[in-house]
Amino acid sequence: MLPDQTVPRGSVLVEDGLIAAIDESNALEASGADTFDLAGTTILPGFIDFHIHGAVGVDVMDATPEGLHEMSRYLASQGVTSWLPTFVPASDENYASAIRAIAESMKSSAGARVLGVHYEGPFVNSAQCGALHVEYFKTYSSPADLDGLPVGAEMVWMITLAPEVEGGIELVRELKRRGWVISIGHTRASLELLDQAFAAGAHHMTHFMNAMAPLHHRNPGPIAWGLANENVDIDMIADGIHLDPYMLRLLLQIKGAKAISLISDAIAAAGKGDGDYNIWGETISVRNDRTANASGSIAGSVISMLDAVRLLLSLGVSYVDIAHMASTNPARLLGLSQECGSLELGKRADLLALDASGNIALTLIGGRLTFSNS
Repeated sequence: MLPDQTVPRGSVLVEDGLIAAIDESNALEASGADTFDLAGTTILPGFIDFHIHGAVGVDVMDATPEGLHEMSRYLASQGVTSWLPTFVPASDENYASAIRAIAESMKSSAGARVLGVHYEGPFVNSAQCGALHVEYFKTYSSPADLDGLPVGAEMVWMITLAPEVEGGIELVRELKRRGWVISIGHTRASLELLDQAFAAGAHHMTHFMNAMAPLHHRNPGPIAWGLANENVDIDMIADGIHLDPYMLRLLLQIKGAKAISLISDAIAAAGKGDGDYNIWGETISVRNDRTANASGSIAGSVISMLDAVRLLLSLGVSYVDIAHMASTNPARLLGLSQECGSLELGKRADLLALDASGNIALTLIGGRLTFSNS
C-alpha cells in the first residue's frame, strides 16, 4: 500500500532499518536477505497511537520500564509501531516518576517505539471532565505553571487542553513557543476563544465529539467549529461506543480521511477482557467492551488501533484512507512525516502485513521483525 494508492502486488526491500526499494512488479531480489512471503496480505505503514493510557494490565502512570516494554510488545502484535504514553491529570510527583520510567524504557527496544508523552490535561474544563479527576485540574498564569509537567530529552511532547481555562490562550502561545503538539479537548470553548486558540497554535482536537459541549444549532461550540474549520484536524475513537458507526461515516464524509487520526484511548484493562479493574485510584468496570467508572462515565476504551481499523474496514473504508488515519496523519501531527508514517523510500521500515481476515501477519519496526503470527 503506497501513499494514496494500493498496488495489487509488489516487494519491499529493507536495509539498515529503512525502506531501500519498492518494486511493484514483485521482482526484487536480495541475496542473503531474510525473505517473508506475504502473499494474500496488505502491507501498511505501522500504526501510530498517540493517545493511549495503558493495556494488558499496565497503566503508564505507574508503570516500570519493564511494564512499558510489556505494553510495547503487545502493541506491536496489534500493528502499532510507535506510541505516546498518555497521562491523566495527577500530582506533580506522579508525573515526574512516570516520566522517569518512560525515559528509562526508551533506552532499549522492546516492541512498539515510545516517542514521548501526551498529557491529557491538567489544563481542561471541569464541566467536561469525563473520567479525569478534577482535583488535579489547573489554570495558567505564568510559565512557572508548566514546571509540574516534566518533559524528557528527545521526546515528543503533546498536550490536550481547554482554551477557556484561566490563561488558556497564553498557555497555548507558551506551549507553541516550546515546541509542544497542542490539541483542544475536554472543552466548552466558544467560537471566539477557539479562533484565538487556533491563531496561537492549537490546530488539532482530541477524541472529537467526546468530552466536548454537544452540538447545538443556536450555540455551535467546539464540535461545529471543528467540523467547519478545514484547517483543523481531529482524532476519533473508532470503537462503535464512543462514536456510533453512523457518526464515524459522517465524520469521514465531512472532514475527510486526511484530516482524521485514529486513537485507541485504551486503558490498562485493554487486552484483559471484561471485569472490574483498579485504575486511577477507582474501580473501572468493563462489560461488553464498554468501560464505566463509578459515576457511569465512559473511562477510555479497551480497543487497540487494530480493532479501530477492523471496524472501519467493515464500514467500507479503503486501505488508502486507513493508512492516512492510522499512520500518515499521526506522523504529520507529531512532526515525524520525514521519518515514518508511509511506505516511501528512505523512511523507517515501520510496517505491518494485514491478512484478509484483519489479523496481523507480521510487524516490522525499524526493519526488525517484532511480531509474527507464524
